[in-house]
Amino acid sequence: MAYLSDIEIAQMTPMKPIGQIAEAAGIAEAYLEPYGRYKAKVDTKLLKDSPRPDGKLILVTAITPTPAGEGKTTTTIGLADGLRRIGKNAVVALREPSLGPVFGVKGGAAGGGYAQVVPMEDINLHFTGDFHAIGAANNLLAAMLDNHIYQGNALGIDPRRITWRRCVDMNDRQLRYITDGLGGRVNGVPREDGYDITVASEIMAVFCLSSSITDLKERLSRIVVGYTYDEQPVTAGQLGAVGAMAALLKDALKPNLVQTLEGTPALVHGGPFANIAHGCNSVMATRLAMKLGDYAVTEAGFGADLGAEKFLDIKCRFAGLRPSAVVVVATVRALKMHGGLPKTELNREDLTALEAGLPNLLRHVSNILHVYKLPCVVAVNRFPTDTDAEIALVMEKCKALGVRVVLSTVWAEGGKGGMALAEEVMRLCDMPNDFSFSYELEDTIENKIRTIVRRVYGGEDVSFTPAARKEIAKLTALGYGNLPICMAKTQYSFSDDPTKLGAPEGFTVTVRNVKVSAGAGFIVALTGDIMTMPGLPKSPAALRIDVDENGKISGLF
Repeated sequence: MAYLSDIEIAQMTPMKPIGQIAEAAGIAEAYLEPYGRYKAKVDTKLLKDSPRPDGKLILVTAITPTPAGEGKTTTTIGLADGLRRIGKNAVVALREPSLGPVFGVKGGAAGGGYAQVVPMEDINLHFTGDFHAIGAANNLLAAMLDNHIYQGNALGIDPRRITWRRCVDMNDRQLRYITDGLGGRVNGVPREDGYDITVASEIMAVFCLSSSITDLKERLSRIVVGYTYDEQPVTAGQLGAVGAMAALLKDALKPNLVQTLEGTPALVHGGPFANIAHGCNSVMATRLAMKLGDYAVTEAGFGADLGAEKFLDIKCRFAGLRPSAVVVVATVRALKMHGGLPKTELNREDLTALEAGLPNLLRHVSNILHVYKLPCVVAVNRFPTDTDAEIALVMEKCKALGVRVVLSTVWAEGGKGGMALAEEVMRLCDMPNDFSFSYELEDTIENKIRTIVRRVYGGEDVSFTPAARKEIAKLTALGYGNLPICMAKTQYSFSDDPTKLGAPEGFTVTVRNVKVSAGAGFIVALTGDIMTMPGLPKSPAALRIDVDENGKISGLF
């Protein structure tokens, strides 16, 4: 049987004019700023002006990702469509895709099958220009920093201690480490430099955690760009860059309104990666979704040990958000990979491999229930090759934790395939919960990292390199010790070793260094060989993307 590609499904589904979507969401025309016929920005004044009480917040997360796929974004969209099919007012809030993965390994990131947000091509490419604005603000700060040094360096910045890097929204390993300022005195001061991908920029994290223009400017002013010769931090505020950076970001800060294939209002805004940043869409978009809908459905990147941990310990803490329910997405195929089955053999029943991989799901579920104390449901994205015996085994193991398993067929059926999940989520939203964070801010940086590793990852201990210990001591002395932790860790394992699948135990996570993201308001702990600038694979997705003479794009998944 031949299946349509995601982009083919998206292109054959008629879209409603964005004004109709806004009307359905309760957004008056005065707050709508159209970007063409099918996308718009929403003025954030609506958050203050609307008398509606906030709706309930639903977080969709997943097991540790594998090449077999999980379908977290697809489930998020299908759940919102499912809620509307059973008569509930639901709005979905998602991250914007980065061009790097779109042209690299992953392809498009706007859902899949019959659970997508559209216009799919626009969302996956330039969209409304938010990422370009974030990159421009990042690189303006870099330019003003180097110009300050060139023009006499009144602040006494040590060129060897600059921590601010340039960025570009593309996978380009050639730019990870560069030397710039060459060509003589008039062309700058020579120094080692480098690029991050835009979604790894602290500007992206600041952008997504800001609650207003005022908050944005305050956060921008606190960004540390480097250190002086006497080891004092230098900030964007000291360089006088904040006003111009905020001017670049003022329109981008407004959430983007689009629609699902079924016409559900969708806010797609911001996009930090969860393995190197905090992995959540913007606070503004989440709050707006809660203001517009009785149910706001959002997702956090990669597995629950990364995206959900940061959503709950960082975003909810900063924004004062309280989730009502959590959905953990899994597939039988992915669980069998966690049990050691090769990708080439996933289409056959293998209860032994499935049972060996199930502890990965169970640890994520246990964390939601017992660490964060939130109601939880497991959504299994059912594939045609999944057998009844395999599904029954997943249900049996989850039942022992007191968690229901609901089969989801949103990829094939859209909202219809998410109705059962929607019913269970509604039931969970009506349950009381005692939402808690996994650590206390008042603890030391070392202990906060150790708590995450032990309570969330299931590890034994943390090893800090001498460089990490020195930096921790310095950041603590500078007054940054009470900030939350943002772990930079492989997405493929609970540990810092991507080859340790399933639910490994007894491992030690090595923190090779830490850095402060003072504007975002967290300490980044760097583990393993995690990189802030990915590279393209041998056969990048860009090789298969094209556009015909009528402007029709192909190959975006």
